[in-house]
Amino acid sequence: MLASKRLTGNACKTCVSLGCNARVMPVRASMCMRQGVVTPQSSPSRSPRLIGSTRLRPGVSGRRASVQTRAFFNQIFKQDPAEKTRRQYQDRVDVINALEPAMQAMSDDQLRAKTQEFKRRVQNGQSLDSILPEAFAVVREASRRVLGLRPFDVQLIGGMILHEGQIAEMRTGEGKTLVAVLPSYLNALAGKGVHVVTVNDYLARRDSEWVGQVARFLSMQVGLVQADMAPEARRAAYLADITYVTNSELGFDYLRDNLSGSPAELVLRTATPFHYCVIDEVDSILIDEARTPLIISGTSDKPSDKYYKAAKVADALTKDIHYTVDEKQRNVLLTEDGYEAVEDVLQVSDLYDPRTQWASYIINAIKAKELFIKDVNYIVKKNEVIIVDEFTGRTMPGRRWSDGLHQAVEAKEGLEINAESVTLASVSYQAFFRNFPKLAGMTGTAATEVSEFDGIYKLPVTVVPTNRTISRVDNPDVVFRLEQYKWRAVVTEIKRIHREGRPVLVGTTSVEKSELLSEMLTQEGIKHQVLNAKPENVERESEIVAQSGRRGAVTISTNMAGRGTDILLGGNPDYMARLKLRELLMPELVSQVGLAGRRTGDTPSLLHVQDDTALVVCCVPALKQWHNWLRQPSKASMTRATML
Repeated sequence: MLASKRLTGNACKTCVSLGCNARVMPVRASMCMRQGVVTPQSSPSRSPRLIGSTRLRPGVSGRRASVQTRAFFNQIFKQDPAEKTRRQYQDRVDVINALEPAMQAMSDDQLRAKTQEFKRRVQNGQSLDSILPEAFAVVREASRRVLGLRPFDVQLIGGMILHEGQIAEMRTGEGKTLVAVLPSYLNALAGKGVHVVTVNDYLARRDSEWVGQVARFLSMQVGLVQADMAPEARRAAYLADITYVTNSELGFDYLRDNLSGSPAELVLRTATPFHYCVIDEVDSILIDEARTPLIISGTSDKPSDKYYKAAKVADALTKDIHYTVDEKQRNVLLTEDGYEAVEDVLQVSDLYDPRTQWASYIINAIKAKELFIKDVNYIVKKNEVIIVDEFTGRTMPGRRWSDGLHQAVEAKEGLEINAESVTLASVSYQAFFRNFPKLAGMTGTAATEVSEFDGIYKLPVTVVPTNRTISRVDNPDVVFRLEQYKWRAVVTEIKRIHREGRPVLVGTTSVEKSELLSEMLTQEGIKHQVLNAKPENVERESEIVAQSGRRGAVTISTNMAGRGTDILLGGNPDYMARLKLRELLMPELVSQVGLAGRRTGDTPSLLHVQDDTALVVCCVPALKQWHNWLRQPSKASMTRATML
C-alpha cells in the first residue's frame, strides 16, 4: 500500500503504510518527475494534478492561504466529534473514577463476590445501565490486578458506547481488545450469553486466553470456539457467560443448527441463541463481507468431462470479441460472435439446450480464466485448489466455490475435478447478525461507512477520543502512471529507510504482489520476511508480524495478515525471549530448524510456540543448576508468551 505525503516545491514524500505505524519516506524529485506522479492538491475540491517538469503556477501561495483560512474557521465552527463524545460520557466516567478507591480496598474474594451481587440485582429487575458504573469499576480493578493494565478513561467511554449498541471508532493502538471486556462482563450478568466476534481463530484464542482472564477472575465462565472443535466442546463454549468466536464459525454453527434433526444436536443456546454481540473489526465483517454467503453444501453426481472441454474452448476465445467482462459485478457475457464460435466448436445448435446445458460450463470456464487468478484468488497445493480469502489474504482449506465454479478452476489448472456441490443451507453475514437484538462493534475505520451502518443495521457510529494526542500525520495518496513505477518507488524508499535502521512493514493486496516485491528486494540485497497466504508463511504469521518492529526489519504482508498481533518498536520481547531460551538450552536444535526452515536473507525460522514446554521439560534434567530458574520466572514468561 502506497500512501502519499504533501507536495513541497519539486519534491514529494511517499510512505509505505504500516497499518497502525505509518513511516514517512521521501522520494527524490527526479524520480517523481520521470515517472509522473499524480498527487492531490491540498484542497479536496480540486482534482489531482500531474507533477512533471513544469513549475508550480503563480498564485499557489494565495490558494494555500485561502485553504488555511477555511481550515481556521472550520476549527472554530465545526465541533470535534471526539470531544463531543468525551463531554457526553464524562459524568459517568467521573462516577466510575470515584468508585476506584473503594474497589482497590477490596480483597480478591470481595471483588469476585460483586459478580454474584450484580446478578442478583439484575434478576430483581434492576437495569444494566444502573449497574454500569459499579461493574466497570470492578472490571477496571480486576484488569489492574490480573493483567497489570488499568483501562483509561477513554476506554471506559468506549465500553459504554458498546454497551449502548453502537459502533465505537477507536484509533489503532487505543486498546480495543481490553475495551470489549467491559460491556461483555456487564451484559453477561443477565445470564443469556455474550458473543465476542473476531476475524480469525488466532485472535479469538488470544483474546480468550489473555483478556479472558479478567472475566475468569470475576467468576465468569469464558468459552472459546475454534475450527475443528467437536460439537460437545462447541456446546459447552456457547453455554459460557462470554464466548470468543470467529464470525465464520458462529455463522456455520447457526446453519448446522438449522439443519440438525433433533434438539440434542444443537450447539447454540436453545433459549437465547442471540442476546448481545460485540464485533471486532466491525467494518470488515458487516460491510466488506456483508454479502458474502456462508454455505453448507453436499456432494452431487459424478463430475462431468465437460469442464475440461469448456476450459479448452474458453482458452481459445478472445476478450472483447467473443465475450465481455464486468469486473465490478464479477460476471462475463458472451457476444453474438462468441455464441456462434462456441456453438460451431461444440457442434451444437443452442448453448442453452436443457439436454446439454453447455452455457453454464462455458460461462464458468471464462470466469475461471478472467476473474479467478492463481496466487490472487486461489493457490494450488498438493494438486488441490485452495481459496484465498480476498479480505484477509488467508487460505481457506476445505472451502469450495459453488455452482460449478470450483470445478471450472480445477479444469483450468489441469487438476482432477472433484464432485460438484449442492447448497443445503446459506446465510449472509448481513442477514445473520441482524438476529442479535443488541449488536455493537469497534474498529479504527468506521467513519467512512456511517451511512451503511445506519441504513442497513441501524447502528450509529461514535468517535472515541484518544488517550493522548495523535502525533501521526495521515497524508493523501500518490498515484503513478504505471504499476512498475510504483514498485520501483517502494523499493527505493525501503532501501533508504533500511539504511537508517528503521523498521518497514509493506502491505500488499495479493500473494502475487508480495512475491513480486520480495523478488525485487532480493535483487537489491535487502533481507526481509514475507507473510502471505502461502502455507509455509501462514504457520509463522504471528512470529513474523510480531518482530516486524525490530531495528532494520523489512516485512512484506498481504492485507490484514497477522491482524491483531502487537507490533512493538524494537521487537516483541516475548518472542525474542523464547528464541534466546532456545539458543541457550538447545543451540543445535535451533540451528537445525533455522537451516531447515524457509529463509529470506539470513534470518532463521523459529520453533512453534507449543514447542517451548517440551523443550524446557527435556532440558531440565541436564541443567540442574537452573532448576529453580526454569520453574519460576521462565515458566511465567513462557505462559505469557504462549497466550500472546
